[in-house]
Amino acid sequence: MESILEQQRCYHEEKEWLMDVMAKEMLTKKSMLWDQINSDHCTQATQDRYMEVSGNPRDLYDDEDGLRKEELGAISGPSEFSDFYNRLKQIKEFHRKHTNEIYVPMSVEFEELLKARENPSEEAQNSVEFTDEEGYGLYLDLHDCCLKYINLKASEKLDYITYLSILDQLFDIPKDRRNAEHKRYLEMLLEYLQDYTDRVKPLQDQNELSGKIQAEFEKKWENGIFPGWPKETTSALTQAGAHLDLSELASLGLDRLKSALLALGLKCGRIPEERAQRLFSTKGKSLESLDTSLFAKNPKSKDTERNKDIAFLEAQIYEYVEILGEQRHLTHENVQREQARTGEEREEDEKEQISENEENEIIYNPKNLCLGIPNTAHFANVTQIEDAVSLWAKLKLQKPDTEEEYEDSSGNAVNKKTYEDLKKQGLV
Repeated sequence: MESILEQQRCYHEEKEWLMDVMAKEMLTKKSMLWDQINSDHCTQATQDRYMEVSGNPRDLYDDEDGLRKEELGAISGPSEFSDFYNRLKQIKEFHRKHTNEIYVPMSVEFEELLKARENPSEEAQNSVEFTDEEGYGLYLDLHDCCLKYINLKASEKLDYITYLSILDQLFDIPKDRRNAEHKRYLEMLLEYLQDYTDRVKPLQDQNELSGKIQAEFEKKWENGIFPGWPKETTSALTQAGAHLDLSELASLGLDRLKSALLALGLKCGRIPEERAQRLFSTKGKSLESLDTSLFAKNPKSKDTERNKDIAFLEAQIYEYVEILGEQRHLTHENVQREQARTGEEREEDEKEQISENEENEIIYNPKNLCLGIPNTAHFANVTQIEDAVSLWAKLKLQKPDTEEEYEDSSGNAVNKKTYEDLKKQGLV
């Protein structure tokens, strides 16, 4: 078992190696977008490991169980030499029992990791999952979101390239269309943008970003300056109540009294005299000072919360669209380029793609030479050249004269040569 001090030393060594890997990774020049994305994911994984390793020595330094203090006392006390030889004895005993165990230094592991980074395999180059439309982080794939938007009630019908242009113009949508179905569309769009950002920009701290968006949104919402959601104005009644005498209020009529009470959020039931009395009780008072029993159940507060939830979704979408501005611009250009191409150009590209795939394939038998294998029943279901060559090599090693078995008249198994001899002698 490793000592506490040795464990701490290993953790500190690993932290230094992790920092070295991160530094070299960030200093490496990336010529392609996919290389930058893979590099960011590698750096993110290294950072996560660094944070995990950093917590381990901290727990050992806290020494809640007192083992570290006990170990320090043992190696620094009056019997430090005896403790040293005891540890040396344990090490020798361990190696005596595990003679075949090979210890790989941490430096070798990290050097192998750096070599693998310099010559990445095909699997490592495609370690992040993207759709064909996304082009490994080059473009956005918003076709599903576009279809969802088009299917919204009272939504205008538009093509994909127009949708890319108005993607973040949510403030232009009328309030009567910002319903539950519209909210589900916003949630779908936001989920895709967050997932895409995770894949393209893994070093982006989305928790920190979410907190920043939340703080800015709350400030704008409170001041009524958030785009598309102006602060609702209140009437003079909500500030100082009614301005008329009781008799004058009673003469206003049923409908006008009801409208005034609704504007204040008060109950408006029963006879006109009670309505006038209820409205008169607000004279010279603010809404905060009124008896709560006068107020009706306020569905408006629920609407306000619902509107705020929708507005916060919009705030997050605005931020993510800005972060992915480059990909959005490239997507717009790519769609325009695809739409401008003719059918002949598309066919030529397909032929070029097929030709490139054929060139990348491994060439078998380039000189078209004969393999020297007979066309027998042994090769009936063999389709690969390597399998045919391997099978032919095994067949050539076989000796039919000695390995083929026959039965004599008594039922005994004999090889072909023996059977032929017995047959010539007339014994079978």
